Amino acid sequence: MPKILIVDDDFLIRNLLKQILEPFEEKGVKLFVADNGIVAIDKVKSEKPDIVFLDVMMPKMNGFEVCNILKNDLDMKNIYIIMLTAKGQELDKQKAVGMGADFYVTKPFNINEIIRKVSELLNINLS
Repeated sequence: MPKILIVDDDFLIRNLLKQILEPFEEKGVKLFVADNGIVAIDKVKSEKPDIVFLDVMMPKMNGFEVCNILKNDLDMKNIYIIMLTAKGQELDKQKAVGMGADFYVTKPFNINEIIRKVSELLNINLS
């Protein structure tokens, strides 16, 4: 069963992503949420998601730190990390990729782009 973890400290963004991804639940995908980086690391360890949507700017531990821990310290290279941020500067994208992020999406994000990327990664056609 494929799994997706949504990590964002903003309740509205978490819920919006969950709504966008709900059609995948009907195809057997399990959705999880976390409101900070510390909880996210624990959820990744326990649930082993295939995809993590990871906000950059969060309290306690930012998305760059979480990404680095998951990809490098815990050697979870098989998890596809999609960084979500309001920071669209090239330097931030390079930093995310340097930490191990697989994809970088700026807010406000394109709903169709999110659906297309998840469909492609999980090989699930929603139509």
